[in-house]
Order: sequence, then C-alpha cells, then structure tokens
Amino acid sequence: MATSNRFDPFRELDRLLGEGLRSATASTSLPMDLYREGDRFIGLIDMPGMDPASIDIDVEDRTLTVRAERRAPLDGDGQWLMHERQTGTFARQLALGKGLATDKIEADYTDGVLRLVIPVAEEAQPRKIAVSHGAQRTEQAQIVEGSSDLGS
Repeated sequence: MATSNRFDPFRELDRLLGEGLRSATASTSLPMDLYREGDRFIGLIDMPGMDPASIDIDVEDRTLTVRAERRAPLDGDGQWLMHERQTGTFARQLALGKGLATDKIEADYTDGVLRLVIPVAEEAQPRKIAVSHGAQRTEQAQIVEGSSDLGS
C-alpha cells in the first residue's frame, strides 16, 4: 500500500504557490548593507548582473528609490534547461531623515554592487561653540570701540 506515491493535487498546488511567492519576493528586493562613516552614510546594494544603463535612482519626499533591471540572457529559439536566476525589475526604497544632504548623494556601480554615499547636511553636523568669559568680553569691547575711531 504505497499511499505516499499518490498524487495529491492540493499538496502540489501548495508547493507551487509557495515557490511562486518566494520567487516574487526575491525578484523585487535587493540586499543592502548600510553604515555610517564620519559625516556620511554608505549604502552597499547587491545588484549582480544588472544592466548599468537600467539603474535609476531618485529621491522624492525624503524617500530614495533604486530600480534596476536584469534581463534574461536567452533570446530567440533557445530552450531553458535550468532557470533559477531572477529576472525583471528590482527595487529598493530607503526613508531618509531630514538631516541628510539629498542633493549631494553620489552613486557608483562596480562589480555588481551599487555604492551610495549619502552625506549628512551641513546644518545637521555637530558644532562646538566657544564660551567667552568676562575678561575676554571686556578686551573685545575695547577693540571694537577703538576700531570705530579709525573710520573718523
């Protein structure tokens, strides 16, 4: 009684649906590393096999979107024997904070990795403020008063 060899249409449908959902998720996401280095953020996005001319990066309303396309290498009358690499349009979005200089973002695509450099805005960078004390203020006031005499 080999009941395990029987075709179960529901199990097969479940398997196919699971594979379809996994491939749909994989085809639209791009793995990324993001870290801070001094006064800039560095994003490294894996995009192997992407056509560099298809890479599109835009910033709208503090959302950075990266899109790229990987086309199937097989054209014409060829026949697939195995087709595991995902093709199509891939996208990744990042929500950007207000303290970033979105007009100065740089991008470079080398060896299948897109490198984004997102600088921290000048006004968002930490600053040191000098603290003066009474004696310094008096000296500065005398210099200012003395310099007004030069103009007369």
